[in-house]
Amino acid sequence: MTKRKLTRQQNWRIQKIQDEKAARLDRKSKRVETDGEELGPEQEGLVVAHFGTLVEVQVTEAPAADPNAAPAPTVQCHFRANVGAIVAGDRVVLRQGQSYGVIEAVLPRTSLLSRPDPRGQLKPVAANIDFIVLVITPEPPPSSVLIDRYLVAAELQNIPIKILLNKTDLLTELNEASIDALLNLYRAIGFPVLESSVVTERGLEELQQQLDQHISVFVGQSGVGKSSLVNALLPGVNAKVGELSETSGLGRHTTTNARLFHFPSGGSLIDSPGIREFGLWHLEPENLIEGFRDFDAWRFDCKFRDCSHQAEPGCALRAAAERGDLHPQRLKNYFAILHSLQETR
Repeated sequence: MTKRKLTRQQNWRIQKIQDEKAARLDRKSKRVETDGEELGPEQEGLVVAHFGTLVEVQVTEAPAADPNAAPAPTVQCHFRANVGAIVAGDRVVLRQGQSYGVIEAVLPRTSLLSRPDPRGQLKPVAANIDFIVLVITPEPPPSSVLIDRYLVAAELQNIPIKILLNKTDLLTELNEASIDALLNLYRAIGFPVLESSVVTERGLEELQQQLDQHISVFVGQSGVGKSSLVNALLPGVNAKVGELSETSGLGRHTTTNARLFHFPSGGSLIDSPGIREFGLWHLEPENLIEGFRDFDAWRFDCKFRDCSHQAEPGCALRAAAERGDLHPQRLKNYFAILHSLQETR
C-alpha cells in the first residue's frame, strides 16, 4: 500500500496544529497561579531561603540610603518552571502581586556551591558566596579524610575555604596535641584556620571580622555548632540548636533548609543543612587529584606520565612524602577517597 502524499494545505494545517500545541505547552510550563492578581514591574531580589514550592526573596532593587534603616522587605514567591534550581544567595528578577511574587529569572552567579545527592547528581546548596567556612569540633574528633572531602569539593568548585575549629572549650590534655597537629597540617598547605567557642566567646570577634563585608556559608557535620555560632554572631536570629546523639555521638540535624542572614555591619552568612559526609560520587576518579593543591609541586614530575602514585618507580609524589615535603596523611587520604570512588564505579 503506497503512502498518501499530503497536499500543501494539509501540511500547513498539521504544522499549525503542532505549533499551537507547542505554544500551549510553553504557556503551561510558565504558568503560575495568579488568583486574579496583577503582577507589578520587574525588580531585583536576593533569595533568603527556599521552602519546597515557595522561595523567600528580599527585594534589593532600591536599597535604603540610610544604613540604619529597616532591612528591605521579604516576599514569598512562586517561580517559573523554566528558571531552574534556586538556592539561598541567588539574585533573581521578580514581579510582585498583592500577596506574593513570581520569580521570572535567576541572574548570573559568581559562584555556586553544590553537593551530590545519593544518586550522584549535583544539588545546589548556596550561590554567589565569597568563601566557605568548614566547621569542625574537638568532640567528636574530626576526621582528616572527611575534612579533605570538603576541601576537594571546594577546590574543584573554585571556592576559597577556611577551616574553623569550634567548641574550643572542649579541648583537653588528651586531645589538644592531636588537634593542633591536624590544624597545623592544613595551615602548612595554606588553608586559613580559625578557632572559636560560643561558651567562652574565644575567637568570635576575629571570626566576625573575617565574615564582615563578605557572603559566606557554614558547612560541616551535624552537631558542630553552626547554628549556635549563627545565634552568637547574630543575636535575635534564634536558629534552632541541636545536641549530640548519646548513642552515635553524632549530631542531630537541626537546620533543614539553607538560610541567608545579614550582618548589621555588612555581609551575609548562609547556614546550610548539616551533612555527616560530603560525598564525591559525581567525580571521575582521575579528576580527584586536582582537588589536592599541595600535590601540584610534584605530581607532574613522576617518571611515568600516567603514574598512579602507588607502586611505579620514580614517583615524585611518594618521594616527596618520604622526604617529609608532602604530609603522608594527605597522600593516605587521597588514596582512601580514590578507592571509595573506584568502588562506587
